[in-house]
Amino acid sequence: MAIPKRVREFLQFFLFTGLGVLILVLVYKSQNAAYMADCALKGIPADQCSLMEKLKSDFAAVHYWWIVVIVSAFILSNILRAHRWLLLIKTLGTHGRLSNAFFTIMVGYFANMGLPRVGEVVRAGLFARYENIGPEKVMGTIVVDRILDLLSLLFAIILAIVLQGNVLFDFFSDKIGNSVFGQWWLYIVLASGIIFLIVLYRFRRIIKQWNLYQRIHHLVDGFRDGLRSLRRVENKWVLLLDTALIWILYYLMMFLCFKSFDPTTHLGGMAGLMVFVFGGLGVVFPSPGGMGTFHAMVITALAIYGVPGDDAFSFANIQYFSVQLLGCMLMGIIGLIVLPIINKNARPNVSQTDSGSV
Repeated sequence: MAIPKRVREFLQFFLFTGLGVLILVLVYKSQNAAYMADCALKGIPADQCSLMEKLKSDFAAVHYWWIVVIVSAFILSNILRAHRWLLLIKTLGTHGRLSNAFFTIMVGYFANMGLPRVGEVVRAGLFARYENIGPEKVMGTIVVDRILDLLSLLFAIILAIVLQGNVLFDFFSDKIGNSVFGQWWLYIVLASGIIFLIVLYRFRRIIKQWNLYQRIHHLVDGFRDGLRSLRRVENKWVLLLDTALIWILYYLMMFLCFKSFDPTTHLGGMAGLMVFVFGGLGVVFPSPGGMGTFHAMVITALAIYGVPGDDAFSFANIQYFSVQLLGCMLMGIIGLIVLPIINKNARPNVSQTDSGSV
């Protein structure tokens, strides 16, 4: 018996939001325990030692001028994203307004905070409604947009490994070197990878019959088709420039946040790159806005550069709430208000409006 769509959406919301909250709670408990232990070593009474109180005082001490700069960079990056998206829309033989592209992106981000990955559907539906384009065509351009993001993230990961690979290797070698695996961890990982590849090759015919394989194969085909569609973009260099500027601004949003918080002001550009990559990987997880996973990954990255866990926890929250609350939520609400106003004379297609309604 098929599960009704609304029930599936509720279950997805409950699952992903629950996982995000659970991870965030576990991160908080872990950092709070470490903070309490540090207080005990310093002779500070337990009733005077609370990570939540420290978090409040850290937020009060933030240099908010930098937060304004970060939110401005967020808005600018999404104006560029809207411009890049219109280049993809143009391959459909039609044009769209930059204002509609920008605000539908903002509303999509806002929707993702409630139900991960639904924002793309909302974004496609709203843009199709106001620009009178088939929503399925718009959705295809969003897939290509996400492919460009994936390639950009992979490039950032490679860049971080090339520039800071020795720092990363030393950190994890030190952590794992103190465990039961000792200094053999690298050989264990390599051997496990080789065995895994051998098993895949040996049972490849059976694996190809699995539903999981079919789904992955379908995703790979979609990825390949998306890359092919980029050939139809007229201004490829403009598309590349937009993509580069978007991700440079993303990086700056993380690096400039260092300046807003005294315990991280000493960190340089390479640390910013590493924390940016870790945070990006945390956002990929389908929890609302990367809640919990973003925090865990940023705290781990900051530990590489010697930032204590309690300060790292505060920094992760400062960065997260700056972008998610002041950026995504505020601009998303503004988008919901502005879109009907700037499109009051538009005549949306009825079928598109129904399929793209939110």
